[in-house]
Amino acid sequence: MKVSYNWIKQFINVPDDIDKHTALLTSLGLEVEGVSTFENVKGGLQGVVVGHVVSCEKHANADKLKLTQVDLGSQQVQIVCGAPNVAVGQKVPVATVGTTLYDSKGEPWKIKKGKIRGEESHGMICAEDELGLGTSHAGIMVLDQELAPGTPMSEVIELVSDKVIEIGLTPNRADAMSHMGVARDLRAGLAVQEDPVEFITPSVSSFHVDNRSLRIDIEVEKAELAPRYCGLTMTGLSIGESPNWIKNRLKAIGISPKNNVVDITNYVMHELGQPLHAFDASRITGNKILVKTLPEGTPFTTLDGEEHQLHEDDLMICDADKPLCIAGVYGGLNSGVTENTSSIFLESAYFNPVSVRKTAKRHGFNTDASFRFERGIDPNITEYALKRAAILIKETAGGEVSSDIMDLYPHKIEDQQVFLPFAKVDSLIGKKIPREEIKSILRSLDINVNNVTEAGLGLTIPAYRNDVTRPADVIEEILRVYGYDRIEVSTKLNATIAASSRLENNRLQHLAAQQLSGQGFLEMMANSLTSEKYQELSEHIQAKNEVRILNPLSSDLSVMRQSMIFGGLEAIAYNLNRKQENLRLFEFGHTYHQYQDRQFTENKHLSLLTTGNTGEAHWSNNAQPADFFYLKGAVMALFDRLGLQQINEKPTKLDMLSEGISLSSGPKIADLGVVKKKLTKHFGIETTVYYANIYWDEVLKLVSSDYRKVADIPKFPEVQRDLALLVDQNINFKQLKEVAVQSEKKILKQVQLFDVYEGNKLPEGKKSYALNFKLQDDGKTLTDKQIDKAMNKIRQQLETQLGAVLR
Repeated sequence: MKVSYNWIKQFINVPDDIDKHTALLTSLGLEVEGVSTFENVKGGLQGVVVGHVVSCEKHANADKLKLTQVDLGSQQVQIVCGAPNVAVGQKVPVATVGTTLYDSKGEPWKIKKGKIRGEESHGMICAEDELGLGTSHAGIMVLDQELAPGTPMSEVIELVSDKVIEIGLTPNRADAMSHMGVARDLRAGLAVQEDPVEFITPSVSSFHVDNRSLRIDIEVEKAELAPRYCGLTMTGLSIGESPNWIKNRLKAIGISPKNNVVDITNYVMHELGQPLHAFDASRITGNKILVKTLPEGTPFTTLDGEEHQLHEDDLMICDADKPLCIAGVYGGLNSGVTENTSSIFLESAYFNPVSVRKTAKRHGFNTDASFRFERGIDPNITEYALKRAAILIKETAGGEVSSDIMDLYPHKIEDQQVFLPFAKVDSLIGKKIPREEIKSILRSLDINVNNVTEAGLGLTIPAYRNDVTRPADVIEEILRVYGYDRIEVSTKLNATIAASSRLENNRLQHLAAQQLSGQGFLEMMANSLTSEKYQELSEHIQAKNEVRILNPLSSDLSVMRQSMIFGGLEAIAYNLNRKQENLRLFEFGHTYHQYQDRQFTENKHLSLLTTGNTGEAHWSNNAQPADFFYLKGAVMALFDRLGLQQINEKPTKLDMLSEGISLSSGPKIADLGVVKKKLTKHFGIETTVYYANIYWDEVLKLVSSDYRKVADIPKFPEVQRDLALLVDQNINFKQLKEVAVQSEKKILKQVQLFDVYEGNKLPEGKKSYALNFKLQDDGKTLTDKQIDKAMNKIRQQLETQLGAVLR
C-alpha cells in the first residue's frame, strides 16, 4: 500500500523526518518496504529558465524552422525552433544545454549543443508536454511578460515534491488502510516517545443541505449483507478536471485522475478508508435504490465492458429496473459519472466483508474498494466520509446538496468490550510496564479506559479495530506501541518438561518413518487438494462424499482427497519422467469425506509405493526388481516394529488393486497389492507399481492397547529340521504353518518356507513345499528324543489335517 508523506502530515503536524517516521512505522507493525520520491514535474525543471525572444528569423535552409536569438539574463544564445507560434518579444521556457528532460514514458534525454541544418542551436524552447506541464504540443509555451529573463522555471511553476512510503500491510490491519489510519498509528508511536502531537481530522462542519429538489429512496432487502447504507443527491454539477492539489495527491500514490467527482471518491477512500461510489442520477430509474441479490445467471456488464453472470449471493445495487453496481466491488458500465453528468447519487456504505470477498473472488476482481470492504472498514465513519466527499465535490465541481442524508442502519455495530487483567499483561509481555503508561498507550490508540481496578482495566475497543477482540489482542497492541526492542532479554533460562507417552501419535509416526527410511524408503508429501476427475478412476471414491472447495484455485485443486494413491502416483510419474526409475516412497497424510447431514470425517493414513528395483545394480550382486513380497515384507516389518501380532490376511476388495491382500488384527489395518494397469496408464506410468495403504488411526488404537512381554535372550541352543512335503495345489504355506504351530506349541519357535517346486515329475495336482522348523527349549538343551517326538507329531498332524506326505 502506498501512502503520501505530505498527506499523512495533514493529520499530524510534524516536521520532516522521513527516516525517523518510517522506522517508527515499521516498529509499529506497518512495515515500510521502501520510500520513493514523487514530483509533479519530473526533474523539478532543473536547468529550465525564462527566456526573452530578441529576434526571430526564418531558417535559411529549412522552411519550417526559425532562427531565434534568446536572452537568458546572463547571456544571449541562438536557438533553432520549429514551433509555429514563436515570435519576437515573447517570454518562453528554455531548456539550457546540459538540462535533462523526460519523455511521456518517463525516459530521460539530455539537451545538447548541436547544429540543425547548418545553424548552431544552444538549447530548446519548450512546449508544455516537453516539460511535463501538460499534454499540448501545438506550440511553445508563452509566459507572462512580467517575468525577468533568466528566472528559473521552478520559481514560476508551482512544483510539488513528496515522499511516497510503500507499506507491506498485513491482512489484520484493516484500520491502517488509509492515510488517517497510518497517521493515527504514527501519532501513538510518537506519544510513547514523549513527542505528543495533535491529531487533526478534516472538518465537515460546513456541510449543509442546500435544497431538497432530488430525492432518491433507498431500500435494503439484505440487511445482513449491507448492515449500513447511506446516500445523498447532488445537482448542478460541472464535470471536469480536478484541481492540481487533488491530482498530485492521487498521482503520488499511483492513482490516475479521471474527473473531479470520481477523483473525490478516490481521494476520500484513500484519506479516510471509506470507499464511496457516485451514480449518475439521471440513469437511476424510478428514483429508487434497491440493495438486493438477483437470480443466478443474471447478466451484468461492468465498467471494463466485460459481461458477468451473477451468482445468487452477489449483493447488487439496483434501481427500479436494472442492476447498477456490484456492491463494494465494481461499478456498472451505464451508471457511472461521465462528462455529461449534472446530478449524482453519492453512496457510502458498510458491506459484509465475507460477502464482498466471495463476490470479488467469484468474478476475479481485486479493486481498491473490495480490498477494504473484504478486511472490514469502520462502520461508524460512513456518514462522516459522505459529508467530507460532498463538501469537496461542491468545492471542485460546484452544485448543491439536494437531499437529506439517508442513513439505513437498523442494527448498530457495537464497540467491543474487553476486560484486561494486569497479571495477564505482565505474564505475556514478560515485563511489568507502569500502569499509567499502559493507559496512555491505550488512549493513544483510541481504546477507551472505562474503569480501573487493582485487577485490571475495563476497555471499549472501537469498531474499526475488528482484529482486537481478546485480552491477548490488546496486549499485542500495547507491546507493538511500547516497543519490542524495549523488552529486556532475560538471563534466566526456563524449561518445561512435559510428560508424554511413548505411544503418542507423533512418536509412533517418527518411529515408523525411521523404520521405513532404514529400509530405503523416501518420505514424500502430496497436496491434500486434488482433482475431482480422479473419482472416475475408482468405485470406492464417490462424488456424494467429496469435500468441495468453495473457491478453488483451479479445477485440479477443487476437492479434498478421498484416497492417498493419486498423489503418490503423481509423484511416481513425475520422477519417472526425470529418469528416477527405482522408487520407494512413503507418506503420512489425511483423507477427507463428507457423509449424510454434512458429517465430515478426517482419517489418517500411511501409504507406501514402490516400483523399479529394490536397489542399484552392483558388481557383487544383480539388481532385484521390487515385487509384491518385497512390499509385504516392508509392511510386516513395520507392524512388527510397532508390536502388532496375530495379523490375519485375506484377498483385498480395494478396486484400485488388480491383486493383493487385506491385513487385519481385529479391525482392518492395511490393503496392499499391485496397482491396476488402468490406473497407472492414466498417469502415464508404464512400469508395475505396488501400493500399500495403512489405516494409521486403527494402528494407533491397536498399539495403544498392546502390552508386549519382555524375556531374556535364550541361553540354550536352537535346533533346525527340514521337511519336504507333497501337498495339494490348493494348500498354501499359511495353512501348513498354522497346523505346525498348533501341533507343537512348547518348543516350536519358527516355521519358514525355503523352497517351492512344481514340476512334471510330481503327481498331477500336487506341489512340493520345503519347510524349515526351528525348535528350542528356554530351560534346557533339547535331546534327540524330544526333537524326534516333536517332529513326528508335527508330521502326523500335517498328514492328517492337510494330506501332506513326505517326498
